[in-house]
Amino acid sequence: MNARHLLIALSPLALTLASCGNAATGEKAAAEGDRPFVVESYAQFDEPWAMALDAGSGTLFVTERKGSIRFLTPDRKIGQVSGVPKVDYGGQGGLGDILFAPGQNGTKLDRRVVYLSWVEAGDGDTRGAVVGKADLVCPHALQCRLDGLKVIWRQAPKVTGRGHYSHRLAFSPDGKYLFVSSGERQKFTPAQDLGTNLGKIVRLLPDGSPAPGNPFAGRSTPADQIWSYGHRNVLGLAFDPQGRLWDLEHGPRGGDELNLVKPGANYGWPLVSDGDHYDGKPIPRNATRPDLAQPAISWNPVIAPGDFIFYNGAGFPAWKGQAIITAMVGSGLVRVRIDGDKAIEEARYPFDKRIRDIVQGPDGAIWLIEDGEESDSGHLLRLSPKQARAAAGPATRTAN
Repeated sequence: MNARHLLIALSPLALTLASCGNAATGEKAAAEGDRPFVVESYAQFDEPWAMALDAGSGTLFVTERKGSIRFLTPDRKIGQVSGVPKVDYGGQGGLGDILFAPGQNGTKLDRRVVYLSWVEAGDGDTRGAVVGKADLVCPHALQCRLDGLKVIWRQAPKVTGRGHYSHRLAFSPDGKYLFVSSGERQKFTPAQDLGTNLGKIVRLLPDGSPAPGNPFAGRSTPADQIWSYGHRNVLGLAFDPQGRLWDLEHGPRGGDELNLVKPGANYGWPLVSDGDHYDGKPIPRNATRPDLAQPAISWNPVIAPGDFIFYNGAGFPAWKGQAIITAMVGSGLVRVRIDGDKAIEEARYPFDKRIRDIVQGPDGAIWLIEDGEESDSGHLLRLSPKQARAAAGPATRTAN
């Protein structure tokens, strides 16, 4: 596949957005004329999963689930990263998140430390997510490679199936700790078992070792990695302006959640949920177990969240401090206001394709990437304020 097919550069023009259906209770679906942004399409990728923007150079890196990393330069040229690990591709698995280590702000993109997550095969018909650390070396403008890639963390145990890996990454605002979401792999009960790291959010040092002071630090690995438990499939991790960690979690048939993540807390899966099993079997609701951590907000019907940021730019001042969530069912963006440890949905902005990931640029623009194969979807989109539309290249990912 040649570069022309890998990245279709399009002249910036506003895209027409699809209208949404009936809004559920509490939703505020934005009408066409009420949207405060224009949407421009910049590029197209094949099954993209995550984006990371290098702060210094303004280069946008995109992971593709089949096992490729490509990048878009500020002048809209495409480059490719070699040395990407072999991934177990299928179902929800493949290459996952990408994250730059904190504190790397040089304007020349020559060498960076990066973290990746992906799915690796195990013995027999098993597999699990892993996190690796490498040097990203870029000797040429459109050529980078991963040097010294080393796996620093693994889901344990590896199990059958190809779902609920989660494997989202986030650094704490002080840069001292790496947080990893670890899905329960559609196995339900491991989420409540402190003898596994499935269905957990783990807190690690940058080298992948368990962070001192974790809630179960006195126990053996993997319990000493665990920050919180009782999670299902966490596809978003982000820190709010106060430095608090939040997660964005898929429910079953109903019950997607935004959670304020607290150390040692149990978030209830599969004991409770605001949704039901896919076969219709009911699950006790979160409110029936006040001893368990309650979601800040839940959605029924689902929004199928992809990722989120806490917006802090100047482009959309009314959105400052709010969670901007990508959705793969029913709408493209969901805007949520935080009120203490609770959340209130403010608006929805429908798109005609599933939106997988989101990052923010220093100019306040928002970058989105569609979910899906290159032949049908996978467009990289830039949202800019209507009142101050200006061309710009990619730029940094916020604390997320």
